[in-house]
Amino acid sequence: MTFRYLLLLGFLTGIFAPVAQAADPSCPAPALSRLGRHIVASGETLESIAKKYNLVPPTLISLNPSARSGKVAVGSELLIPPYNGTRVEVPTGQSWRDVAAKYRVRPDVLYEVNGCQKSPRVVFIPGVKGASNGAVTPTVASGSLLGYPLARKSAVLLGYGWYIPSGKGEPVFHSGLDLDARSGTSVSTIADGTVAFAGSQGAYGNMIVINHQKGYQTRYAQLASIKVKVGQTVKRGTAIGIVGQTGTPSSLKSHLHFEVRTNSNLGWVAEDPSSHLQK
Repeated sequence: MTFRYLLLLGFLTGIFAPVAQAADPSCPAPALSRLGRHIVASGETLESIAKKYNLVPPTLISLNPSARSGKVAVGSELLIPPYNGTRVEVPTGQSWRDVAAKYRVRPDVLYEVNGCQKSPRVVFIPGVKGASNGAVTPTVASGSLLGYPLARKSAVLLGYGWYIPSGKGEPVFHSGLDLDARSGTSVSTIADGTVAFAGSQGAYGNMIVINHQKGYQTRYAQLASIKVKVGQTVKRGTAIGIVGQTGTPSSLKSHLHFEVRTNSNLGWVAEDPSSHLQK
């Protein structure tokens, strides 16, 4: 689909305002200028189409008003974005930076996702509010889970939220914090709990998952070794593993990948761990 066709489609359907090309040649093209299209076939549902493109239904609903009922008609056309997100018009008197703050998206990520435009009228926000990609409001008070997984307070190598990896144009969601720590450093649980998982888990490498009271869960990943077993009860400060570089770390420097999740109707949803860290 050509960019000219997308603009015409946008004007005719009222789905989005004109989308400029990338303002900086080094930036990727705006996400809204890279929409694909899908013709609904017999037997397809909104859920099956979203799954086909590795998306979630709210993303498709955001760009396709005809799908707001949750149903799609055979033969109808759906706009397909390059990744999960939602279209947002920039309110009069506000800037895209205000939108970034409202949706808790890093400004640099929003800037690049939208082609480095200085004053866009409409932006694409990566992620979908209410989906299991971090944009979920915690349902319990953060003060009920406090601690620190390392003996000393460490610098954050990579924070929680959306970021664009070096050399790539697609945003990636980082579901935790990468805490600077040498390989071999001892890792401790930040609160009392029960070990729910202890083993190798894909990109996480060697990982420990601990369930806590009030619907909380902590995760400790990229470990060199694990010192606990599933079902074991642990106390705050219990040594559970050793820092390593297993799996597929997001940060090249040795670190501990640490997450906090809350139990919801979407499953275990990641939230920003920063408010839970106390040394």
